[in-house]
Amino acid sequence: MQNPFLYIRGLRHVDHTVFAVADGQKRYWDDIFQRWIAYSSGQQIKRSVLEETLRLLGKEPAPVTFYFEAPKLKEKEVTTPADPNYVDQLLGGWMIAQSGGGGRTIKRRSPLSISALRPLHPLIGGVHSENLSFDRSDRPDLHKVIVKDSSGHVLSEEEITDLLAGSDRSLRRKWIQDNKRTSGLFVFDVAIDLRTLFSVSLNKLEPELSDETIESLKEAEWKESKNTFGPCLIAPQDYRESVIDALSKALLNWRITTNQSRTFSPMEVLAVALSDNANKIATAIRAKLSEDTEKQRAIPVIDDTVGADLFISPSAEGYIPGVNGDAKALEEAENKIKELLTSFDYENQLK
Repeated sequence: MQNPFLYIRGLRHVDHTVFAVADGQKRYWDDIFQRWIAYSSGQQIKRSVLEETLRLLGKEPAPVTFYFEAPKLKEKEVTTPADPNYVDQLLGGWMIAQSGGGGRTIKRRSPLSISALRPLHPLIGGVHSENLSFDRSDRPDLHKVIVKDSSGHVLSEEEITDLLAGSDRSLRRKWIQDNKRTSGLFVFDVAIDLRTLFSVSLNKLEPELSDETIESLKEAEWKESKNTFGPCLIAPQDYRESVIDALSKALLNWRITTNQSRTFSPMEVLAVALSDNANKIATAIRAKLSEDTEKQRAIPVIDDTVGADLFISPSAEGYIPGVNGDAKALEEAENKIKELLTSFDYENQLK
């Protein structure tokens, strides 16, 4: 029987960029190596994967409804259709809980578990800071300056000139201090539960679907079946094939566009490991401590002897000693993911 889990590890090169703004850059403290480590959350990676999947399919995301309570506009629940006909819902899951006891809570766990994008080793990724400036001093006649005193009175140009007497300060330039950036070799891990990838539970005690959605799915030719969790509906084959084709590409070609407008990094994929065993992908792409230098350092390792399917791009040759890249490696990795996702018997899981 085929293992119903697929594990993927991707290694990316990150160069002087920012993942998300939180005091300049999301980061956490590594207690073992006593260093600050930059990261991009698993939620951000998942969103990036889903956005790329939708782009490849030419589909819109599921609509979201935001509820507020008047008159203070207190934030209430956020709801989605909870409908797996929307690809981002099928892959991302949902939870709908109406406030005030208005109906049953329905929830579906995502079949994709995605780790944070973090350094391959704490010594192979760093956080550094830089000072920036917002400078418009080259066109003083175009850009206005308004100075107010403590009572709110707007100073005249002559009063501002007197205020700046003896100073070189420019009022058309702002300093933006301590902007954190990160660089290094980063990994992300994905676990895909094939049992629930294209199946939605019909359990009435822990509902994933409303009765109305169940009927609409049946009308859309979703097939009744059973998996290890009980009765379920299975997505039609043509729907499965289109999603698999897009998802196989998106899992490797996703990109973080948020917050990178001035510090873009291609974040090129150096290597990919695939297996039905999580330990094998972790061993195939790893790091080891070097004993050759007085200062502690780590060396990236790509190991093709552990039993995982391994794909190495030519870019890896510039960062990892002893590896030989293949120009078609990432295309082959996509095809292998597609093959593994397609070969699972979604409609007859208990045979």
